[in-house]
Parts: sequence; structure tokens; C-alpha cells
Amino acid sequence: MRDRIMKGQRILVVAALLALVAFNAWREGNGTGTTPETAGNRAIQAAYENRQGDLQVQGEGVVDRVLPDDTHGSRHQRFIVRLPGGLTVLVAHNIDLAPRVAGLAEGDRVSFFGEYEWNERGGVVHWTHHDPGRRHVDGWIRHNGKTYQ
Repeated sequence: MRDRIMKGQRILVVAALLALVAFNAWREGNGTGTTPETAGNRAIQAAYENRQGDLQVQGEGVVDRVLPDDTHGSRHQRFIVRLPGGLTVLVAHNIDLAPRVAGLAEGDRVSFFGEYEWNERGGVVHWTHHDPGRRHVDGWIRHNGKTYQ
């Protein structure tokens, strides 16, 4: 139980830091077009380079490849997103808890909020859905003006 509480606290601290970075860039009006997603993309890149995981992140990119659903255990819609810096991450969206992202295709722009886990291929973003048990931060995916969670 203590491990769950500590994990939740780490997630909230990282989310707060990302929000603060994005807010400060927006407030400074530095012309960089910094949004929570672009600040999040930088955080994902840093987490990949430092082999970190268990981080709540927000990001955006272009769908590089749509993969078959993972049907072992909870079903997950899977797709690869290429971030603006070139890093690719696998998004594993639980479709037993959230609606499938409709009409998703290669080349589509998506934004997401979920938990990042490091791996050698770029990492995985999961928990892109609500948590019915209210033990984890709710995540989401945005595609074509619609939010899926």
C-alpha cells in the first residue's frame, strides 16, 4: 500500500513540474509556441535519455504506425507516435476501460496524457484512460477534436 501511495505522489509531483514549466513558458511569451504538449515532449525525450519511467506525461505527435490490438489480458489499442524530435513511443490505450480512438490512421496528429515507461525502443505510454478505482491519475488521448478516456 505504501508503494502505491509513494508512486501516486511521484506522479503528482512530475505532473505539477511539467505544468509549471509549460505555464512559465506561456507566461514569458517567448514566441516558442510552448504548450503543455511540447514541454511534455521534451520531458519524454529526457526520460528516454535517462532511462526513467513511472512518469506522468503529456505530449503530442504524429501516428507513425497503427498496430494490431493487444488482446492478452485487458485489451489495448496500440499505435506508435513519432514526437517532433524524432523519438517514437508506443501508446497502449486500454479499450476495456475507454473507447477505441476512432478512425486512427498513419499521419494523424494525436495528443495524449498518460504514464511513460522507458524501454530501448523509445518507451510506452499507457494509463491513457480513467481509473475506475480512483487510484491513478486519469489519462486521455485527443484525436480529431475528440477526447478518449
